[in-house]
Amino acid sequence: MTHVISIQSHVAYGYVGNRAAVFPLQRLGLEVTAINTVQFSNHTGYGAFTGDVFSPDHLRNVLDGVESLVGLDDVDALLSGYMGDEGIGRAVLDSVDRVKQANPQALYCCDPVMGDVGRGFFVREGIPEWMRDHAIARADIVTPNQFELAFLAGREVNTLEDALAAAAALRAKGPRVVLITSLEVAGDDQRHIGMLVDAPSGSWRIATPKVDFAIAPNGAGDFTAAMFLAHSLRAGLTEEGPARALEQTAAAVQMLFEHTRRAGTRELAMIAAQQDIVSPTVTLHAERLR
Repeated sequence: MTHVISIQSHVAYGYVGNRAAVFPLQRLGLEVTAINTVQFSNHTGYGAFTGDVFSPDHLRNVLDGVESLVGLDDVDALLSGYMGDEGIGRAVLDSVDRVKQANPQALYCCDPVMGDVGRGFFVREGIPEWMRDHAIARADIVTPNQFELAFLAGREVNTLEDALAAAAALRAKGPRVVLITSLEVAGDDQRHIGMLVDAPSGSWRIATPKVDFAIAPNGAGDFTAAMFLAHSLRAGLTEEGPARALEQTAAAVQMLFEHTRRAGTRELAMIAAQQDIVSPTVTLHAERLR
């Protein structure tokens, strides 16, 4: 059974961080070891929340316990998301080293959560630079949105050609695969939003209809990164693997968004959508760009 360690935030109510990643990964048949960086009552977008931030040593101690109990040899991938500070980031990269020492074939999927178009950066000062200079080079898969891609690659992303060049520049820093989410470039149909994957074997993109939410839910990026990692592990390192992972991920996101829109909730309708996450009723085809 495929085994993933997911190091992310945790909320008691709602679906962000590990709450947006662990359950869908399990529904896809993966074994997940969740290590939480925080435990909050709800995501911070509500304004008010309670709970605690865990220390870097806490993360290391939890992994120590897991390793002493069952070892890390069977870990196929490590997934990370929002990092509250550089100390947490260093603890995550220490965990990556330990997993890869136990299993050199294990993948590290880094979702570089830092900001978004129109909103700018929403992480602590220094985190974007640390992510660019340290985390990206260690990752096998990175899943930035358009805003994050532009910063990490050090170039503007306004056209499809810009996106491809930025993805190639990012891969040159170390990652094998770059998934760009929430991609909107010049010439695109404004009623759709895209995802693009760039890998050594080629580049593909998919555009899906925008969903009109009453209040846009948080956690979609966390869910997307988890789905792409899961389907990448399933597809393997074949030439068409990134395209198949992109198709399955985009279909799952579309189904989750549709369930959430119908529910009219601020939180992702994860439970209602669970079967459609596993077996989407839409079939999407990735367009090959190169």
